Amino acid sequence: MDLITDLVLQAVSSPWLYLAMFVVAVVDGFFPPVPSETVLVAAAAVAASTGRPDLVLLGVVAAAGAAVGDNIAFAIGRRTGTTRFAWMRRPRVAGAFAWAGSALDHRGAGLILGARFIPVGRVAVNLSAGALGYPWRRFALLSVAAGLCWAVYSIAIGLLAGAWLKDQPLLSAGLGIVVALGIGLVVDRVIALRARRAAATA
Repeated sequence: MDLITDLVLQAVSSPWLYLAMFVVAVVDGFFPPVPSETVLVAAAAVAASTGRPDLVLLGVVAAAGAAVGDNIAFAIGRRTGTTRFAWMRRPRVAGAFAWAGSALDHRGAGLILGARFIPVGRVAVNLSAGALGYPWRRFALLSVAAGLCWAVYSIAIGLLAGAWLKDQPLLSAGLGIVVALGIGLVVDRVIALRARRAAATA
């Protein structure tokens, strides 16, 4: 266990952590299986126990990567549109795009900001925003704000876990990850339930 702890501490104190955080956050913007929240929360939890890495710099790097990744998803959506592939023209998928277009028209800012906290949701919303012609300048500003909010939220979870399990960086990192995943699942379920109710009402 001490060996694993030493390896984790060496990893989070390495200057390469910032580059890794940026790359992971970028890729996560258009490929959700890449766990950017996990890296950020774990690093923050370890920092609460050890004082490393520099969380301000890590947060800025993570937010920048998140904004770049979200804009890549937007560009992919803009390039592919909503009818290029056969699966996009299926009634259910076409209905989802129509709903996304309407939601972006009426509450685009809230949708884009909120979606950043849901791994699969942010990709779907950002692709839809690009495909449905949402103004890029507005999207770019919102993606930066969303990235900053997401970075602060993830670091806060890590710090809380780290403060609770001080001097136990591995346990605090694990707890932070579990809490972040739990919050993400709850938010995802609430949004899915609201979407089903809205569809039933319509």
